[in-house]
Amino acid sequence: MSKTIPAREFDVIVWGATGFTGALVTQYLMQQYGTDGDLRWAIAGRNKKKLEKLRNSLGVQAGNLEAIVADSFNQDSLRKLARRTRVVLTTVGPYALYGSSLVEACVEEGTHYCDLAGEVQWIRKMIDLHQARAKQTGARIVHCCGFDSVPMDIGVWFLQDEAKKRFGAYCNSITLFVKATKGTASGGTIASMINLIEESRKDRDVARILVHPYSLNPEGERQGPDGRDQQNVVYDENADSWTAPFVMASVNTKVVRRSHALAAYPYGKVFRYHEAVLTGKGVTGWTKGMIMANAIKALMIGAFFAPTRKLLQTFVLPDPGEGPSPELQKTGFFNLMQIGELPDGTLIQTRITGDQDPGYGSTSKMLSECAVCLAKDDITVGGGVWTPASAMGGLLLERLRKNAGLTFEIRD
Repeated sequence: MSKTIPAREFDVIVWGATGFTGALVTQYLMQQYGTDGDLRWAIAGRNKKKLEKLRNSLGVQAGNLEAIVADSFNQDSLRKLARRTRVVLTTVGPYALYGSSLVEACVEEGTHYCDLAGEVQWIRKMIDLHQARAKQTGARIVHCCGFDSVPMDIGVWFLQDEAKKRFGAYCNSITLFVKATKGTASGGTIASMINLIEESRKDRDVARILVHPYSLNPEGERQGPDGRDQQNVVYDENADSWTAPFVMASVNTKVVRRSHALAAYPYGKVFRYHEAVLTGKGVTGWTKGMIMANAIKALMIGAFFAPTRKLLQTFVLPDPGEGPSPELQKTGFFNLMQIGELPDGTLIQTRITGDQDPGYGSTSKMLSECAVCLAKDDITVGGGVWTPASAMGGLLLERLRKNAGLTFEIRD
């Protein structure tokens, strides 16, 4: 067990508050928690004028919200920031380019940390560099606290908890299916993907980490029954539907497997986890699946080569800091289905939904609740590099249901 973090001036500091997603986080925290309640929080970034403009946009109640200026390339500045708070919430990506120093500062100061990273190669680097030291200082470092991978990671925790309660056993396998989503890709996510591809071109070790199904597991435990994530159109008997690859599975599946490993394999080392997109039955479903699979391959190939990557960035892909209008955020949603199979072949099904677009509106709420959970709730695990489910489990599930517009339910 980690040492107890001493009293801090703030519960949460939002780093990168003036960015597109950072501003959404501040709006949510203001609406949900205000500035005169139990949550003591502040905004932080590199530009004082932008911070003041953001604070003014939040209304008169934000007048006492402290705006903290820090230098993201100065380690002393980042450690001073981390020293003032129990949790640093950061939206500043690509994290492989801009996040490493902040993680180090939080680890050294014993400060909890959460982000939106979906960059497997960088997360692995943070695990390798900081797991041992974070255990010593008590810092809980939690990556992947947005749409990748909170609904999936907490969804598995929820389904297995229900399976144990209802049937006295855990599922041997779980497949998550994306039934429907409405929203646009995050510019920050696209920038992270581009950087990831560039890193993998330069370093074969990075490429191996990206495709290895257990690359985020603890050292010495990077093996198991799962293979590479789905690449083509596959018919799923349990769902009675054709399925296509899910572009975010390459992150989510590894996070779920790390959660299982950190929990000491309660579902058994035979447990398997998979993700895909439902495309429907018959020729129509197969055709839709082929279109989606080929579109993903074309995007990856286009992003791999510099000339086509430049064209994509110029004419197709959103820039970091860009995002949909408030109206589009509010009308967005996601609808996911999980099917778990028990050892005797019994199937158990769950439905997971979010009430705003997954990449921005819902993600900002999930990230915020992860930060508040780390700051305020009675979490039992000590310091280390955790996942949402392994660190917060049922505590986060309760917050997501109560505050963040997510539903998790068993379908009979």
